[in-house]
Amino acid sequence: MNEADFIARLRDIATDPAARGLADDAALFEGLVLTHDMIVEGVHFLPDEAPQDVAWKLVAVNLSDLAAKGAAPLGVLLGYSLTGDAAWDEAFASGLAVALRRFGVPLLGGDTVRVPAGAPRSFGLTAIGRAPDGDVPSRGGARPGDRIWVSGTIGDAGVGLAMRLGELEPNETCLAAYRRPQPQLTLGQALVPHVHAMMDISDGLLIDAERMAAASGCRIALAMEVLPLSAALLAVRPDVLDTRLAAATAGDDYQLLFAADAGEADHIREIAEGLNVAITPVGHAAVGEGIVLTDHARRVALPDRLGFMH
Repeated sequence: MNEADFIARLRDIATDPAARGLADDAALFEGLVLTHDMIVEGVHFLPDEAPQDVAWKLVAVNLSDLAAKGAAPLGVLLGYSLTGDAAWDEAFASGLAVALRRFGVPLLGGDTVRVPAGAPRSFGLTAIGRAPDGDVPSRGGARPGDRIWVSGTIGDAGVGLAMRLGELEPNETCLAAYRRPQPQLTLGQALVPHVHAMMDISDGLLIDAERMAAASGCRIALAMEVLPLSAALLAVRPDVLDTRLAAATAGDDYQLLFAADAGEADHIREIAEGLNVAITPVGHAAVGEGIVLTDHARRVALPDRLGFMH
């Protein structure tokens, strides 16, 4: 079973309305938004990653799911694997404290387990948020005619990983995007009244856009030439279609992907400008299914791999 197969199997069990059919990144229960993400050594972070960076990433990726629901964080529960390396554990705890202080989130509890020597480290975090007033945006809800937007830039973390692996000359912007993602909490909360659908970009823009299209029952068309790429990324890779496809499938962006009526464009731009956050319209929703890519109005074949899947 891959990730999608297993989630499909669980839908027969997760029948409570709070689970939202397991078609979203979070559950909605009595005014609370609940989410849980895990990170595993060798899958989500390298074995020689600094423990403080691992702790930051664990917090940030979970808060990013709250951001996509427009939720205000209330607290977290930690699941921690002890490997017998006291210095590593101490550094992780210090990094966790820094991350939680940065985002103003208390640690409420959790669990620890000891794992066999040499086993990969794995950690889980449950993040709890207060649901926004009104409807909580889901992956579903995009409508034909909606404009599709992304926040920030795409692909920096993927390039940062390549830099960590020694494949590219390093720069701080891309390394920081990989090591210490920034959940878009304030933007997510501000956008709630103006969007029909919203999710964070965790596994790659293309695969996450496909998930939004499937949940919404529509087609999403993306214009590759307008994808926002940072100057730091373009300093090490050429501005060509292959670079843009790589950026759109790399994952670990933790930016927001959202769909809104075209008439909301001015409001959305005003919000982003007030928060000093970059946003970019990258496509539109239409009748149909799946995703369609174009580059300067010419159809582009979908890559074999749309993004990361377990």
